[in-house]
Amino acid sequence: MKTSAIVIVVIALVSLTVSLTFANPTMLPKHPGYPMGKAVDPVTGQSLANDPGQANAGGREALNNAALVDDSRSKQDLLFNQNDERLLEKPGAGLLPKVEGPNITIEPPVKEGTKVSAAPE
Repeated sequence: MKTSAIVIVVIALVSLTVSLTFANPTMLPKHPGYPMGKAVDPVTGQSLANDPGQANAGGREALNNAALVDDSRSKQDLLFNQNDERLLEKPGAGLLPKVEGPNITIEPPVKEGTKVSAAPE
């Protein structure tokens, strides 16, 4: 049992290493972002960038594309609340909103505190 687990782990590691070794950089998406240009390795002559010749990512277009990357996952999608149909105005924190229909007022739970005399007896 122990040897079979070791063999499975070794096969998985070898297959991962082989897949990374034969990865094809031409399958990467074309986008601006690596400022290396057409730099090549002086020994082997291979390109040093994943996407040689691409322009550096900069300016407004790069910022806009970066902002749009994760919109679908990070966007807040709230469910429709039927009580919000009555709202006319939201005055802010701690205040009740103005609504269409009956105006509900909430009285404070305590109108007057207990009075204690200042002179001890």
